[in-house]
Parts: sequence; C-alpha cells; structure tokens
Amino acid sequence: MINIGGLQKLTLIDYPGHIAATVFLIGCNFRCPFCYNPELVLPKKIKKHPVISEKEFFDFLKERQGLLEGVVLCGGEPCISDSLPQFCKKIKSLGYLVKLDTNGSRPKMLKKLFSAHLVDYVAMDIKSPKEKYNKAAGVKVNFGDIKKSVEILKNSAVEYEFRTTVVPGIHTKEDIIQIAREISPAKKYFLQNFQPKKTIDLKFEKIKPYSEEYILEIQKAAAPFFDICEIR
Repeated sequence: MINIGGLQKLTLIDYPGHIAATVFLIGCNFRCPFCYNPELVLPKKIKKHPVISEKEFFDFLKERQGLLEGVVLCGGEPCISDSLPQFCKKIKSLGYLVKLDTNGSRPKMLKKLFSAHLVDYVAMDIKSPKEKYNKAAGVKVNFGDIKKSVEILKNSAVEYEFRTTVVPGIHTKEDIIQIAREISPAKKYFLQNFQPKKTIDLKFEKIKPYSEEYILEIQKAAAPFFDICEIR
C-alpha cells in the first residue's frame, strides 16, 4: 500500500513538456538537513500529517482523464515502497505518463520499474560529491547504489535528468564541478538554488541562498560536462 501525503492537482513545470499532477508519497530513507518536506520524512511529523486514500487519488485521476497527461511521483522517496510498481501500473493503465523523482538510493527498484516499462521520465537528485554524500543526505549512504542508479539512467531508453539543490554550507562551486565530473557524460543536469523554507534542520531556515550571479558562475563551470545544463 502506498501512503499519499499530498496532491498538487495541476503543475506545468514539474513534468517537462506535459500538463501533470504531482503526488507526494510519505516516507524517506534520507534526512537531508535542507529538505523542505519534513512532514513527509520525519516519523513524528508523519504521524500528524493527513493522508489521502488511494481511492481518492485514483478517483481524481479518472476525473482528469483527457485533461492531464502525466503524474509526477515525489516525496519523500517513492522507491522505498515495495508497492511502487503496482501503483505505477495502475496510473499507467489510466493512460497517464509517469515521472519519478528519486534520490537514487534504490537501483534495484529502478531496474524493476524500467524492465516493466512503468516510468517515462526520471529526475534523480545528486546530493553532493562522493566525499560529502553522508553530510548532504543526513544519513550514511551506500554511494555504490547512487553510482548504480546513475548508470542505469544513462544506459536506459527512459528520458532522465540529474539535478542538485545548491546549498550554502553544503556545496561550493568546486563541489558542483566535482559532481559534474562524477556523473558526466550525461544529457541533462539542472541546478536549483536553495530557498529557505521549512527544513528538517531548522538552522537551514535562516541560511541565505547564494546570489544569482554565483549560481550562474557555477552553471557555466558545469555546463561543458553535459548536453544541457541549466538553472531552475
């Protein structure tokens, strides 16, 4: 069973080129200090967070057939749920495209989804260079799994992108260049400037984002490693 913690009924930006809905799945195996969805990640907050039933969600999708083109699955981390393939299958059976947002920590789940043709687009977050991964993720990470997921995406027929939220205190320009080296060559890499909202670590709510000029400088340095490298 999938636990749904939120539904954005219309998005024009989360699924490139498509009109979509975004569904937020509860639960995550990372604790990124700068994460802005603590209510979907921290067990104490999850307990208090309202849940949307699968029935309600699929009733909504049935009503929107012909109006929406796709569904974006984010979280939390969708790939920690063993029910994800069945959930995707049900969405696909209604004629929708499926985009998955993932931290890449479950390469076996990615393979399972790909082999059954259950996802059409994957956006994978690259949290940091290898040496800083545990700090950025807030937990001990098996970097080998991250690397496997990167290779699965690059060698698949599924459309994909990599992306990094650039956070002062976590990332420097050199870190982003190192990420670029580690994942290149690749098609698309997007940089997102951190915005202080509600975060897992409250200290990050007071952190001032990098200037637009500095983010642009980083983007220019990373761009040669990719077909497309842009700021979102």
